[in-house]
Amino acid sequence: MGLFDGLKASKAYKLQSQGDYEGARKLYEESIQSGMNSPRFLVAYSILLLRSRDFERAREILRKAEKAPGVTPDQKTQIFVNYAVCTFCMGEIDKGIRLLEKQHMHQPSGLTYQTLGCLYVEKYARGNEPDFDQQDREAMAAYEKALSEWKAAQALAGEALPEGAASPAPEAPARPEDARTAWQKGIEKVQKFIEASLEYDEEDSICLDNMGQFQYRVMGDREKAVPYFKKALQLKPEQIDTLYFLAQFDIQDGKTAEAREKLETAARGRFSPMNFADKEKVEAALASLKS
Repeated sequence: MGLFDGLKASKAYKLQSQGDYEGARKLYEESIQSGMNSPRFLVAYSILLLRSRDFERAREILRKAEKAPGVTPDQKTQIFVNYAVCTFCMGEIDKGIRLLEKQHMHQPSGLTYQTLGCLYVEKYARGNEPDFDQQDREAMAAYEKALSEWKAAQALAGEALPEGAASPAPEAPARPEDARTAWQKGIEKVQKFIEASLEYDEEDSICLDNMGQFQYRVMGDREKAVPYFKKALQLKPEQIDTLYFLAQFDIQDGKTAEAREKLETAARGRFSPMNFADKEKVEAALASLKS
């Protein structure tokens, strides 16, 4: 990377911090075309692209950042997290979860606790349950096919071996678990993970919000959710999703003035693709109150 390319990327970074995203994007792309490969600037550019919802280009930049020289462990974590967010936003939530689980196992951090907790809640939120009967039918069909192939392999192995020799064929495939049971185990795993995130940092506002959303959106327990949302809001008064859910509770309780104040604060926030309450949802809730 030449000096001029570094200066151009640095200027792009400054424009990004000032909110000039179009100007920043233009300079980032020009510097990349000229050979800029600084992981610092590539990661920053990926965040701009994520907020602009250009997920495909963001993934390309993150692949480049991963291979850039001098990537620090913290940057590596940010790259994995941003890539997982891209895959989630492109409709591949299970792939995003697998990527983050791998990274978290390798190097736990507040960032992986925050993001993986959020993806877990999105996966297991009420209303997202799969067709358990269909899953059971598909799993059983795959199991029966695998069992048949295993038996055939056992027979062939036995024919090729001297009399009395042990068969080298692998063990029989395991019978699949009931899909509904597996889903419930997944929910239990999520709860333990989010609890662990709060043990890691009990004052992490995002992890507190994750627990609030888990209690409300996954377990359907508003009463248990409220204390986590309230603590999260105390720590970060402008946190969009926290404001949105507490506003919904205010609306349920007939506290329209309090709800309006929270939603107006949320509407002024800086939205990201990971927000449950996007700008349109917040503005729609505000419009409903005003009407």
